[in-house]
Amino acid sequence: MGLADQARLLHINAIMSELFSDIEWKASPGLVDYEAATAFMDDRAAQIRDGSAPECVWFLEHGPLYTAGTSARREDLLEPERFPVYDVGRGGQYTYHGPGQRIAYVMLDLKKRKPDVRWYVSALEDWVIRALAEFNVAGERREGRVGIWVDRGNGYEDKIAAIGVRLRKWVSFHGIAINVEPDLSHFQGIVPCGIGDERLGVTSLVDLGLPVTMHDLDAALEKTFPDAFRTE
Repeated sequence: MGLADQARLLHINAIMSELFSDIEWKASPGLVDYEAATAFMDDRAAQIRDGSAPECVWFLEHGPLYTAGTSARREDLLEPERFPVYDVGRGGQYTYHGPGQRIAYVMLDLKKRKPDVRWYVSALEDWVIRALAEFNVAGERREGRVGIWVDRGNGYEDKIAAIGVRLRKWVSFHGIAINVEPDLSHFQGIVPCGIGDERLGVTSLVDLGLPVTMHDLDAALEKTFPDAFRTE
């Protein structure tokens, strides 16, 4: 590596350190009430905008519930009485949240990173893919389908992670949901993300035969975060 390359690497490392060192990482034990979580995100997003609180990545689990994004179709809610249903302002359609699923709510100021929605969604996808790779799981994007998928062979694919994004004045909230060990039968109450193809299902890390814990996944997510969200 030449001197010019070394200088550039030092410059990038300095920028990365500045961009990521002040993020607050939270992990909540037990199940977090959904309305309390959305209230926290609303408050933190406002505080991030006015500079009174740092950016935040929050790991948590919810009790069983369905959320309806801005593109949700009512016919995709197959069992409306099964669990509470929340209309939310994020993009996307119906999603399930519940115990055994790791939620990561990501509250970042994109103005100081990269104010580009496509970049941000791609960074979230890349983050999930990198974290899954820590467990030798090949997570993949699919054209026309939101989330991260696992190829099960013979034309069958299962979704292992969901992504839902909301921005307010370039501060992000909502984020990702990765299936660690949820009750997969709970997904049967909806058409997940509006996709009803019988070749497409839902899986989890434990369903794939990997005894991964929430702590294991949190460590992988924190480790891979800087590379996924670098802007250079």
